[in-house]
Amino acid sequence: MNLCLSGLGGCYPLVDYPAVLQEAITRIRAARPDAVTVNEACSNDVEMIARRTGYHLRFSTVIYNGKLLPCIRPGGRGLFGDAVLTKAAILSSTSQPFEAQSGPERRIWLCARTQQGVDVCTAHLADHQPAEVAANEPQCAELRVLLARLAASRAVIFGGDLNRRSSCAPAGFWTRNDDSAHQNPGLQQVYGTDAFRSPSAQVVPTTHTDHDVLLVHAYLSAP
Repeated sequence: MNLCLSGLGGCYPLVDYPAVLQEAITRIRAARPDAVTVNEACSNDVEMIARRTGYHLRFSTVIYNGKLLPCIRPGGRGLFGDAVLTKAAILSSTSQPFEAQSGPERRIWLCARTQQGVDVCTAHLADHQPAEVAANEPQCAELRVLLARLAASRAVIFGGDLNRRSSCAPAGFWTRNDDSAHQNPGLQQVYGTDAFRSPSAQVVPTTHTDHDVLLVHAYLSAP
């Protein structure tokens, strides 16, 4: 999911707050996925979503213009960043900025290691605005290396808004995307290792944010 919650983004006029939060909760409750990745999130908002759906949460803040970014319109919603929610307990998590950066937003990746033996990762890569576009391709390359390294020892699933149509998945991963979405098609992608069999994708329409939901089903092989 990309929920466009900062209050600053150009997409925010399309967002109906707080209806967007209830819509996210409704989609999660209906699908009951094992993992949810959220881009353009706010810490207090995703804590509420996790609490009301019964998921475990890891959140990573994003630096904007050299400092932490409080979400606005309305305020009091915590800091801006990305999140991973999982049904399984989270044992540990790691988040780091990409080496390649351009523009005011310092783009990051976030991975959570679950009790189920799976690493769940997300990232929101640089967009195609003139101030940021130069960083998208090198961030894609960095993400490919990261996921390949993790997959050497773990089952890995990744979901995020890549702000591009071509895949950043390493060799040996499958890719599913939201090409059939009505809103910003093709930019949200899910990658998985071959531990996740028979992947299929479904786009779930949304009303209160500028991206539809990408829902991917796959079967996890026994360890």
